[in-house]
Amino acid sequence: MQIKFLKSIVEELINKPAAPIVGLLVGKKDINEFLIAKKLELTINQTRNILYKLSDHGLVSFIRKKDKRKGWYIYFWTLNVYQALNLLEKKLKEELEQLESQLKNRKEKRHYFCNTCSIEVTEEVALLNNFTCSECEEIYKLSDNMQFINQLEKKIAKIKKEIRLVSFEKEKEEEKLEKKKAKKIKKAEEERKAKRKRGKKPGKKPKEKKIVKKKPKKVKKSVKKPKKKPVKKPKEKIIKKKGKKPVKKSKKKIVKKVSKLLGKFKKKES
Repeated sequence: MQIKFLKSIVEELINKPAAPIVGLLVGKKDINEFLIAKKLELTINQTRNILYKLSDHGLVSFIRKKDKRKGWYIYFWTLNVYQALNLLEKKLKEELEQLESQLKNRKEKRHYFCNTCSIEVTEEVALLNNFTCSECEEIYKLSDNMQFINQLEKKIAKIKKEIRLVSFEKEKEEEKLEKKKAKKIKKAEEERKAKRKRGKKPGKKPKEKKIVKKKPKKVKKSVKKPKKKPVKKPKEKIIKKKGKKPVKKSKKKIVKKVSKLLGKFKKKES
């Protein structure tokens, strides 16, 4: 049932020849693109075009690895089943909304039909044209709405059933994803614990730090000694002796010579 739904969404999004790709990817992981091309009997470029279109809608994911011999990258593809079912559910709900709108329109309004041109029009259009066909000028006939109502109701019932089945498959896939997530978390926790154990040396217990109580230090009371006042020494008076100014010898000689000369002049006058 799940494969049928997945194929229908691939047909709607891409084309009918692309639908078999679902059978190759469903329930598997990281499938080589060259193997997919071989199984579908398509070229690698045709296969990649289909896969890229599916990837644009989030229906497939890929990882790439480098070929050591040839040197180019090879892509490995995985189908995202949950996303595909989610997208299908959305499309079905949109279709259901359109059909319910059509059903409401058929129940509330009348329609007219031209047998010659096989054209159906609403009552408003028929009134504008005086209930005659604008193409062949034949008179419109009232359409049997009950026939269309029955067809629409059958389609609506079918789509509602498909939506229920898709939502059920989606819930199952969601449970699987949650289990995988829980396993990954558990594995990661186990790896962390193992790393912690490796870090500790075997046989040796971790040393317990001894708590040493520090004794309070005795505080010595400091006794303040009285400060001695400095004794001021009496300042000694410095008496400067006034010395006689030295008389230059040259001046004395001149004075003596002048006095001798004055003495000679006095003798002559006498």
